[in-house]
Amino acid sequence: MEEKSTLNVHYGRNIKRLRDILGIKQDTIAFAMNMTQQNFSNLEQKSDIDTETLEKVAKVMKVPVEAIKNFNEDGVINIISSTLHDNSGSVIYNPTFNPIDKIVELYEKLLTDKTEQIALLKSLLEQK
Repeated sequence: MEEKSTLNVHYGRNIKRLRDILGIKQDTIAFAMNMTQQNFSNLEQKSDIDTETLEKVAKVMKVPVEAIKNFNEDGVINIISSTLHDNSGSVIYNPTFNPIDKIVELYEKLLTDKTEQIALLKSLLEQK
């Protein structure tokens, strides 16, 4: 085999960890690979996985095979983020919002709704 055996890489575990990071369910990948969820679960238990299967899994997960073969917590983030660009160099996914801003926006909407509810209840009380 290649250098994999000297490094004791567990491809199945790497697939699982990547899948968890990406938030992809087993059944989603299994369906795309035309296999059962149980078969995919068994695949994640295997230390050694053939290159063809690794390529199929990588394609479904939209990551390079190297992300599976050379997985480490920090390095994989860089590999995955580099695949978020198409061939023209354009960024495919680039969030344009700050999550804190979204939380503040939601909070303000909740306050506005609460204020409107209070005003409605006051007017109903005044009518009686």
